[in-house]
Amino acid sequence: MRRFFAVIFILIGSLIFTANLYAQDRPLIPITKYPRKDTAKVMPEEVAQETDISDLLQSIFTKNYKPAKLDTIGRKPIVSFVPAVGYSLQTQFAGTLTGNIVFRSAPNSKVSAITTSIGFTERKQFTLPIVSSIWTNNNKFVFLGDARFYVYPQSTYGLGTNSNIKDEDPMRYNLFRFSEVVLRQVTGNFYLGAGYKLMQHWNISNKGPLDGAPSDYEAYGTSPHTTSSGLSVNALFDSRDNSVNASKGFYAAIQYYDYLKILGSNSGWRSLVVDIRKYYRFPEGSNNVIAFWSYDWLTLSGRPPYLDLPSTSWDTYSTTGRGYIQSRFRGAQMVYAEAEYRFRITPNGLLGGVVFLNGQSFSSAPGTPLQSIQPGYGPGLRIKLSKVSKTNLDIDYGFGNQGSRGLFLTVGEVF
Repeated sequence: MRRFFAVIFILIGSLIFTANLYAQDRPLIPITKYPRKDTAKVMPEEVAQETDISDLLQSIFTKNYKPAKLDTIGRKPIVSFVPAVGYSLQTQFAGTLTGNIVFRSAPNSKVSAITTSIGFTERKQFTLPIVSSIWTNNNKFVFLGDARFYVYPQSTYGLGTNSNIKDEDPMRYNLFRFSEVVLRQVTGNFYLGAGYKLMQHWNISNKGPLDGAPSDYEAYGTSPHTTSSGLSVNALFDSRDNSVNASKGFYAAIQYYDYLKILGSNSGWRSLVVDIRKYYRFPEGSNNVIAFWSYDWLTLSGRPPYLDLPSTSWDTYSTTGRGYIQSRFRGAQMVYAEAEYRFRITPNGLLGGVVFLNGQSFSSAPGTPLQSIQPGYGPGLRIKLSKVSKTNLDIDYGFGNQGSRGLFLTVGEVF
C-alpha cells in the first residue's frame, strides 16, 4: 500500500510541474524540473504526431493552446528549483529539493547542465549529488563532473553472487565522491580524455549479519575510514540519436582507473569499466526499440576497500540490477548484461511499456572466479513527460532470486 501511494505522489508531481518538466542528464530519482534537450534534430511534423503530459493537460485547460518552441535554451542560464517525491527499493519513500542550471556555452554546442538535489529518505539516508556536463564551442571538449555527499545507512549481503539474502549485514557510513573528466573530440563521435576520481568513506560501522553468520565484510578487512584517489584514462564513442531515449545508434565508454598511494589512497589498485550499448528499431520502421547493454566493472590488480568494490546499482547512474536492492551483490569482478524491449501502448506515444531481462555475475574477493548468474526481469510502464527530448517517467517492477522484488522509478530510460 505504501508503494502504491508513492506512485500516486510521483504521478501527481509530474502533472503539477509538467509545463517545465524535462529529463535529467541520466535517470536520477526524484523527478526534477530540468529542460534537457538532445542534439538530435526533431522535425516539427514528427513532434506534432506526439503527445506528452503537458499537451494533454494544457489542451484541456488552456484555450487555443499552442505547443512550446522546440528549443528555447540559450547562453543565458535557466535556473529552477522544485520539491519532489519518489520511491525506490533502496531508499523507500524519498523527498527532495532539486535545483538545476541549464545553458548553452555557445549557440552551436550541446546543452550543458548542472544539477543538484538535497534528499532525505525513509531509511534516514541523506544525499547531496552535484552532476555536471559542460560542452564547449562546436562540442570540441566535454567536461563531466560528479560530486556527492551521502549519509547512508545501507546493508551489505556479503561477497559474490552466491551470497544469501539472509546474510544481511546492516551498515552505516558517510560518503564523499568527486570525479572530473575532460574529453576532447578526436573525430566525429569519438572522444579521448583523462580525469581524476576521489572516493572517501568514513564513520563506517556494521552490526554483523542478522542470522549470526560470519561477516564477509569483517573477513575482507574492516576500517572506519577509507580513501581511494586516482587518475583515469577515458575513451567515448556515442552515435545515439538521443542520449535520453535512444532508438538507434551505438554507445561505448571505456574507463581505466589507477588509484595510487601517492595520491592518498589506502592501497594501490586498478580497475576497468567497459560500458557498451546498442539500439535497434524492431520491427524495422516501427517506433518500437530493442536495446542491449553490457556493463563490465573489473578489478585489475590490488585490493580495493570493501565499499569501493563493484556492486549492484553502484554504477555511475545507479541503474544496474533491476529486481535487486542496491548493494545486493558485491565482489572484485562484475559482469552484467541486459536486454529491454520498448513498445508503444498508445499511438501518440503518451503511454508505452517495456519488458526487461538482466543477468549479473560477481566474484568474491580479488583473485577468485566469477560465481553464478543472478537474473532479474520484469515489466514497466512509460509515461511521456517531454515529446521533444523523448523523456519518459519509468515505472518498473523487477523480480529476482530469493524472493527479491521491488518498484524502480527513474526519469529517462534506464540505459
